[in-house]
Amino acid sequence: MIFDYETMRLIWWALLGALLIGFAITDGFDLGVAVLLPFLGKNDTERRIIINSIGSVWEGNQVWFITAGGALFAAWPIAYAVAFSGFYFALLLTLFALFLRPIGFDYRSKLPSQKWRNNWDIALFVGGFVPALIFGVAFGNLLQGVPFHFDNDMRIFYTGSFWALLNPFALAAGLVSLSMLIMHGAVYLQIKTGGDINQRSKKVVLVAAIITLALFAAAGIWVTHIDGYHITTEIFPNAPSNPLAKIVSKEPGLWLDNYEHCPVLWTIPTLAFVAGALTIVLSKIDRPGLAFITSSLTLTSIILTAGVSMFPFLMPSSSALNSSLTVWDASSSLTTLKLMLVATLIFLPIVLVYTTWVFRVLRGKITPEHIQQNDHSAY
Repeated sequence: MIFDYETMRLIWWALLGALLIGFAITDGFDLGVAVLLPFLGKNDTERRIIINSIGSVWEGNQVWFITAGGALFAAWPIAYAVAFSGFYFALLLTLFALFLRPIGFDYRSKLPSQKWRNNWDIALFVGGFVPALIFGVAFGNLLQGVPFHFDNDMRIFYTGSFWALLNPFALAAGLVSLSMLIMHGAVYLQIKTGGDINQRSKKVVLVAAIITLALFAAAGIWVTHIDGYHITTEIFPNAPSNPLAKIVSKEPGLWLDNYEHCPVLWTIPTLAFVAGALTIVLSKIDRPGLAFITSSLTLTSIILTAGVSMFPFLMPSSSALNSSLTVWDASSSLTTLKLMLVATLIFLPIVLVYTTWVFRVLRGKITPEHIQQNDHSAY
């Protein structure tokens, strides 16, 4: 393979972004549907319809999440170590919330008791709400910088706390994440259901899309007033990873630096607004299939906006600027990146093919008749 170290680092930065976007598009609508479950399902049959709309696909969708975590561990081990040190309790909370999904799906309909089923509905709601919020909170903290540093022996020291992660800007980013996944989940429900649930989902798409775009715009304005980061020394893209071999400065507005140097990048956040508006229109005229595509573009553009704004930073340090992790100094060795790329080129198309095949096989709406006919096998 002829790629040099710089190119491989850029490829893996792009692949990590692609895996996160894949997770947001696939498992994201699962999370959104789970959040909507107690509100759009007015009786037990309707709630079972909502659950079964994602019940057959959510496990496959989580492959993207697991793969993204594996890619971060293997391609960016230093960033992985710092993230799991700094965000340990937040990630543990997310993990426990995700545990509620499989047991919620499997146990909810085992007993006829309404109280039993209502409690599991709340558990499924929590299993969707907490991860959707925390993922956005994590991005909000990355944009502000994380309080960590390395000593001379490259040991990691995190000096923040769990509660410090829940700061106003991070919570605003969390609300962007939550609202966009609710929008995405509502579009998916519009595809998979009919009748009253379909109509309620259509209303949710309108409200959630407007809230998403409003919060995204507000967060964009807010970003101009928070400190961005910039490498002030010469960059050596082909050098071995050493996070301390640079000098970093920060000042308000620097997260817009990439857009100023390459104005074509403004098309990314612009696409988020265009795609979001189209999602509203397409949902309104009952074209949910196309609305799902534009909703996916909205999610993609919002995530790309954050990634492009931060580039080349992966995890800035707010307490020791020179310890900040970037694309150029936090990666695995060139050999590791090359071997992983070969594996990715083999297995990623397989994931894409079987994901497409599963959705094709399981296409069609979930109806009350389906639930009645499969009362013991359906969730």
